[in-house]
Amino acid sequence: MFYELRRYQTRPGRRDEWVRYMEEVVIPFQTSKGMTVTASFIDEEDPDGYVWIRRFDDEAHREELYAAVYESDRWRDGIRPAVQELLIPEKSVITRAVPTALSALR
Repeated sequence: MFYELRRYQTRPGRRDEWVRYMEEVVIPFQTSKGMTVTASFIDEEDPDGYVWIRRFDDEAHREELYAAVYESDRWRDGIRPAVQELLIPEKSVITRAVPTALSALR
């Protein structure tokens, strides 16, 4: 199992709009495709910062879910354009994290 921590930078002043879009569209869509979203956060120190976390069983699971989400017509034709309008894509940082032994027990 591993986690994917995704840190995004919204376009200036658009974070509230982004959070609404994530909570109303992106997260429900991705979970309907099987994604496990474990948390989402706003950055307390950066007014345009946003972080969310997804969990995967293994790399094959991640690849399967990526295909289900990102190759879908709904993502390509509807969601992706809105995402690109609200975020600064080149400032996205994606980190894969594997839990330590103690964390895996919880």
